[in-house]
Amino acid sequence: MNVLHRHAKEYLAMRRALGFKLRGHDRLIESFIDYLDQSGSGRLTAEAALSWATLPVYVQPIRWAQRLCAVRGFARYVHGVDTAVEIPPSDLLPVRRQRPRPYQFSQADIVRLLEATISLRPALRAATHESLFGLLAVTGMRVGESIALDREDVDLKAGTVRITDAKFRKHRQLPLHPSSMMALRRYDKLRDELCSRLRSSSFFVSTRGTRLLDSCVHGVFRELIDGLDLEVQPGSTPPRIHGLRHHFAMVTLRDWYRSGVEIDGHLPVLSAFLGHAHPGSTYWYLQACPELLDLAAQRLESSWGGSL
Repeated sequence: MNVLHRHAKEYLAMRRALGFKLRGHDRLIESFIDYLDQSGSGRLTAEAALSWATLPVYVQPIRWAQRLCAVRGFARYVHGVDTAVEIPPSDLLPVRRQRPRPYQFSQADIVRLLEATISLRPALRAATHESLFGLLAVTGMRVGESIALDREDVDLKAGTVRITDAKFRKHRQLPLHPSSMMALRRYDKLRDELCSRLRSSSFFVSTRGTRLLDSCVHGVFRELIDGLDLEVQPGSTPPRIHGLRHHFAMVTLRDWYRSGVEIDGHLPVLSAFLGHAHPGSTYWYLQACPELLDLAAQRLESSWGGSL
């Protein structure tokens, strides 16, 4: 192991200990170090970083910027012990990322999605994904948070779900509606009946009794969505599983607007429920939905006495 490989291991361990997930950064940094070795110089320079970052062809500029960003963070760390290491300037490969407007699931869409899980085989696979997708729709949980739930995290008596070690190592507890808890109780009983050999403490399990894999859950979701043939509006992204999180936030905000509550005072509650570090992240759900913008405009017009 050369010096840069050792620094990479230490750098990633330190950042992850601080709560950063850095998914894929290990692969990118190792690839960059291998590139330096193959080039013969072995020196970490801004020129080398730029050359490596722009290697992929037929990709969007944002991809180059993401690769360079991974190297930049690593370069800052190594520069602390070796001032000869160059840190790629932050204005190198500038790109402005525009967040796409997510597909807005309707209540009817979600009902159809849950009904479509019946077609999955065997029965445990159908029950697992019906309960999982339903939980995502009524809580706004992230997919990774839901498949990480252990049985002890779902309190079927108190009606709460505990999320531990989420994004940025945050923890939170979510109260659930009685109807949601009834559905989880049904799944809890059915899971134990259909899977005689549980190999994991996970609440949601695969047909082998193991914890679900993120890639497999996304695969099942895409399979079901493709079969529904939903109509995607121009300018919107295709339906994604993360859209269920948007749906929860949108419906909550919409209901608050319609009931006339003070949004600014309630928004921190929704931010905490979603696990956002700051309400500014939650405002994206308002910006992403024209219906919410219209309700906000109506309230503003009302507050100004209809003079707008």
